[in-house]
Amino acid sequence: MRTSNCLLWLAASLCFDLATASPVKPTVDPSNRPSCVPAESPARNKICYVDSHNDQLTDDSNYILSALHECNNGGHVVFPANQSYLIGTALDLTFLQHVDLDIQGDILFSDDTDYWQANAFQQVFQNATTFFQLGGKDVNVYGGGTLDGNGQVWYDLYAEDIYILRPILFGTIGLHKGSISNLNLRYSPQWYNFVANSTNVVFSDISISSYSKSNNTAKNTDGWDTYRSDSITIQNSVVNNGDDCVSFKPNSTNILVQNMHCNGSHGISVGSLGQYANEIDIVSNILVTNINMSNATDGARIKVWPGNPAALSGDLQGGGGGGVVKNVTYDGMQITNVDYAIEVTQCYGQKNETLCFQNPSSLRIEDITFKNIHGTTSGEYAPLVGTIVCSSDTTCSNIRAEDIDVVGPSGSDEFACLNVDDSLLIGLNCSAVTSQSN
Repeated sequence: MRTSNCLLWLAASLCFDLATASPVKPTVDPSNRPSCVPAESPARNKICYVDSHNDQLTDDSNYILSALHECNNGGHVVFPANQSYLIGTALDLTFLQHVDLDIQGDILFSDDTDYWQANAFQQVFQNATTFFQLGGKDVNVYGGGTLDGNGQVWYDLYAEDIYILRPILFGTIGLHKGSISNLNLRYSPQWYNFVANSTNVVFSDISISSYSKSNNTAKNTDGWDTYRSDSITIQNSVVNNGDDCVSFKPNSTNILVQNMHCNGSHGISVGSLGQYANEIDIVSNILVTNINMSNATDGARIKVWPGNPAALSGDLQGGGGGGVVKNVTYDGMQITNVDYAIEVTQCYGQKNETLCFQNPSSLRIEDITFKNIHGTTSGEYAPLVGTIVCSSDTTCSNIRAEDIDVVGPSGSDEFACLNVDDSLLIGLNCSAVTSQSN
């Protein structure tokens, strides 16, 4: 991964403790603002230090809210590196304006699953909930600290009941102009980042890691999911997880993903889309570039539900929605031990291909480019190394490929190609369709 242009350096600063009556700790310096903070974000003119019980047993939410209210509209809020914080209350932080959150310490979310299922913030997509929702205008979050979702209790609970509502670790909801950078995200119960109804936000230098300590897998741990958001950048980050590295959900537009290392994921994915009948999903103007993808089910992926209802699992089903995927480019991906280098499907959730083709997707895929993709697959679908399959010859147009050099362990390089213009897939070894993964 490239060296980040968003690294932080500590700098001495005059310290005022406006958040609590505790004496200021002079050894704790606020971080300098990283370069990925938007240029138009003004300098902050006051500093607040967040106090803590520092025992990871007592809820510190009131301390956090106190500091944020005190330093909102022009302040720099510091969570010192020598402090740990427990959050046991759902925090609505959409009131923030012109403020920096400098998280140097460790934040742990409580393991009270009953409380969080009843009180986490309900989002509007796929029954998503979040521990907190951070929004407003001109908000920057950084500092090198850790947010821990206490995921193990959720992984074990989900194994018993797939219908529980597992909170997302970081909810960026309604943020306009801001940045989230230089943070460690650990053990999220579900997705790590949900970016909804937001514009002009940069995510940079984020470390994500998810694994289970029991036999119950950490599932649905997407790195990022964008939804109804525009002008989002995700860059310079490392993701070790068990689902999509980045996923562009409905109405994601003008998004750049670059300089990412993804391990163990389901690829960088458009979708899934078309899940909800009578709704229009649009994903357009997406650039994915300079990606290292390893030990994954997919590299570059576009997944669309069919035209008729289908069920992928008891808690994930749908189909019949309309819309378009348009102007999406994957340019530069190195893959290692990936099942499919490229996967395009309009049969997501439908294992019966015949039924899928009888009920083609209502969502079009057009003006897609895959190029400069190199490496080796896992052999999971040998001899196939990729699949570009549309559910009819009228639902896809102008899907292009060039400079694709991908082989399986035995040297095979076959692609399944159906209902697409093979002449635009330059150099691809298209073969008859033999299977379609879901």
